[in-house]
Amino acid sequence: MKLKKQTIIFFLILVVVATVVKILCAPEINLSGFTAVIAISLFAGLTVKDKKLAFVLPLFTLFISDIIIEVLHQFHLFPFAGFYGGQVYNYVLFFVLTFLGMSLRNYKTAGIFTAAIVGPTVFFLLSNFIVWKAGAVSMGYNTDITGLWQSYTFGLPFYRNSLISTIIFLPAFVALYNRMIYGKASLSKAV
Repeated sequence: MKLKKQTIIFFLILVVVATVVKILCAPEINLSGFTAVIAISLFAGLTVKDKKLAFVLPLFTLFISDIIIEVLHQFHLFPFAGFYGGQVYNYVLFFVLTFLGMSLRNYKTAGIFTAAIVGPTVFFLLSNFIVWKAGAVSMGYNTDITGLWQSYTFGLPFYRNSLISTIIFLPAFVALYNRMIYGKASLSKAV
C-alpha cells in the first residue's frame, strides 16, 4: 500500500504526541497511565483500512517512542528505560486494542466513544491481571483472588488517567486525521 504524504505526516504526528505525552506524564506518579498509545491503537483499528497497517501503526509508534525514551535514559535525561522486562505484554495488549477498534468500526461516531471507554477498561483489566499473575510475589500481592483485587485497586489511578487520556486523544486523532486526509474535521467520516 502506498501512503499519501498527508498520511505519513499524520503518522509522524502520532509518534511525536505519544512520545511527548510519555516524557511529560510517565515520570509523574499522579499522571502515570495518561497516554496517547491506547487511543492510537483504537484509532488504527477504527480508521485504517489496511489491516496490516492498522496493527503495525500502534506498535511502530510505541516502538519508536520507546527507542527515544531509551536514548534519553542512556544519557541520564529520563528517569527510566524505554525497554524493560515484560514489555512484550504491552505490545500484545495494544494489538488487542487495535482489534477492538476494528470490531467497532461499523458504529461510526458511537464506535469512537464506545472504544474510548471500553479500550482503557480492557487494557486495565488485562494489564493488571498480567502484573498480578506474573509478579504477585515480587510485587507484594497475594497469589489468590485477594491479590488480584489488590492489583486492580492499586491500578485504579492509572485506569482513571488512561480513560481520561483516551477520551481526549481518540476523538482528537480521528478529527485531525479526517481534517488532514479528507479536508473536514469531523468524527462521522471516520471508518
